[in-house]
Amino acid sequence: MPVFSYKATDYNGKIVKGYLEATDDKGVVTKLDALGYIPIRISPTGKEKKGFQSDVSEIFSSVFRRVSGKDVMLFTQDLATLLDAGLPVDRALSILIEVTEKDKFKEIIRDILKSVQGGSYLSEAMGKYPQVFSKFYVNMIRAGEAGGILEPVLVRLGIFLENSQDLKDYIISAMVYPIFLVFVGGGSIIVLLTFVIPQFSIIFSDLGAAVPLATRILLGVSEFIRNYWWIMAGSLAFLSYLFYKYSHTSEGRLMVDKQKIQLPVIGDLIKKIEVARFSRTLGTLIRSGVPILQALTLVKDIIGNRVIASSIDDVREKVQKGDRLAKPLSNTGVFPSLAIQMITVGEETGRLDDMLLKVAENYEKVVKAMIKRFISFLEPAMILIMGLIVGAIVISMLMAIFSINEIPF
Repeated sequence: MPVFSYKATDYNGKIVKGYLEATDDKGVVTKLDALGYIPIRISPTGKEKKGFQSDVSEIFSSVFRRVSGKDVMLFTQDLATLLDAGLPVDRALSILIEVTEKDKFKEIIRDILKSVQGGSYLSEAMGKYPQVFSKFYVNMIRAGEAGGILEPVLVRLGIFLENSQDLKDYIISAMVYPIFLVFVGGGSIIVLLTFVIPQFSIIFSDLGAAVPLATRILLGVSEFIRNYWWIMAGSLAFLSYLFYKYSHTSEGRLMVDKQKIQLPVIGDLIKKIEVARFSRTLGTLIRSGVPILQALTLVKDIIGNRVIASSIDDVREKVQKGDRLAKPLSNTGVFPSLAIQMITVGEETGRLDDMLLKVAENYEKVVKAMIKRFISFLEPAMILIMGLIVGAIVISMLMAIFSINEIPF
């Protein structure tokens, strides 16, 4: 029988942790209820982290002590669980202060609790920390408070954040191995050029023009890198700095994002990622009672590509004038016809939120499939390129060695 780790609280607010055997997480909830505990978090032992990227992200998060998206996701899910158990908001926040592991996040929750106890709305208190709780998040909470459905809104927020985090983790995890190949392959080539080749140059130094052209070129490249590496490194750092500064201006960000979506394969992938993000965010907002015009304004802020985000302004303007959502979305040239058809059906049947969430699920699967195919092509291509470079170096050196026998002494 599987073993689950749990974190729970009793009705006095005391935090308890432990392990229970059960067939599934519902069985753990039943056992905790019988013990008089309110479950906060339940996970299979050994499966709390999802893959290599989650391990890496947690290591970096613990080093820099920043509040990550995963921290906000767990906080949201835990808060929803406690409110569902009937605890008031202030009591639930007090418990979460004890549960949260990062000191910085503890202080933020403690300040939110102080504001709530002082008479502020939860959304108002969270709005003081835009670096942790986005405009989208705060407006979702505000809509839940206004409609008296804070707990269901938190549940939807938790699901939204979890799905978004899963997609983000999948994309980053898929890129770990190719990046590893680049560093290892590039490092190997640099070692060959800066440490191995110079040893051969001593042997060939007196041979002059008798050395094959390919070998002379290789020796020249090796000498240039060894003597002027600092110029190369400085130039690369300077150009990277200039690109960073330019890409963080309004004009530069727009230009870079425009070039991104025009790239073959990568551009199509970016569009589908943004379609999934747009659909899930808008669907979640509408389902939570946020008016569509306000929801479109919020969606614009979470779209990563500025070119696509700017097109949302035109969509909002046309919807404000009375158009349905599907038509202006199709005019953007970003949304595939299948997504437009699904949104059209949602508007006609009065189930726009459901259809938007289905569009998001569909295109999240498409994105994962595209990334999988791309990586399956990229990995052997990178290995082949690195192999050709190393092979060219080795062949150049062998040609020089074999040519020694032809040199008249």
